[in-house]
Amino acid sequence: MKILTFDIEDWFHILDNPETKYPVQWEKFESRINIGIEIIFKLLEEFDLKATFFCLGWIGEKYPEIIKRISEAGHEIGSHTFNHRLLYELEPDEFREDLRRSIYSLEDLSGKKIKSFRAPGFSITKSNLWVIEILIQEGIEIDCSIFPAKRSHGGLQSFEFHSPVWIDYEGNKIKEFPINVKSIMNKNFIYSGGGYFRLLPKTLLKKLFDSNEYVMTYFHPRDFDSDQPIVPGLNLLRRFKSYYGLKSTEEKLRSILKDQNLTDLSTADLNYNWNKADTVYIKSNV
Repeated sequence: MKILTFDIEDWFHILDNPETKYPVQWEKFESRINIGIEIIFKLLEEFDLKATFFCLGWIGEKYPEIIKRISEAGHEIGSHTFNHRLLYELEPDEFREDLRRSIYSLEDLSGKKIKSFRAPGFSITKSNLWVIEILIQEGIEIDCSIFPAKRSHGGLQSFEFHSPVWIDYEGNKIKEFPINVKSIMNKNFIYSGGGYFRLLPKTLLKKLFDSNEYVMTYFHPRDFDSDQPIVPGLNLLRRFKSYYGLKSTEEKLRSILKDQNLTDLSTADLNYNWNKADTVYIKSNV
């Protein structure tokens, strides 16, 4: 089961950066989202594939034609929140309001129910597991937010499952498709998107995709735009992580799509045997 997903945000939607934290700051940047969107659609059409697009409600508000195009092409749309905030920085009521706003916006544009969700920065941690309860209450059926490894924006290292599972939160259930990890020398890292995908050579990426039955990819339009400006406020390490290898992303992903059978989240969900899936039990920490 290898799943193809894209997080639909613009090049300046960099997390944990004071210069790009709030929507009022985004207005001063020129949009480049369509550069990456065109490359993504070219690849999907080339290989006749369907994917899941986790979209910001803010993108839908500013560029409704993008959401409509994704929907009209038969791709699945999920929520990536409205304002792209790290969830552990929000109070429960703030998150609920933001989630509702994104769902209403995306459903209005697509004409389809929003069933899936991914947190910006995979920012579900031990401190904000209440997010799961709110997702269930607001009608989300599938979550793709858990990052079972250490990362700059948190991660949930205690999460021991690296394949789809049920999460039971105080008796209510949601399906979880976590990010897959690869363990090398007792350290877990993620290769199916982000910086490691751009850093690792194509031959190694192919071996990693071949050797794992479950892979959850995650790409962004900015990953395919090698000419984008440098986001202000980033230190040298953040610049390296955000910009290294941008010229190689399209060709690397094309080579993966040639060799692998990737599908969208809804198809993976339908084909998965949930009767045999493990269940993770979570108690309220609010």
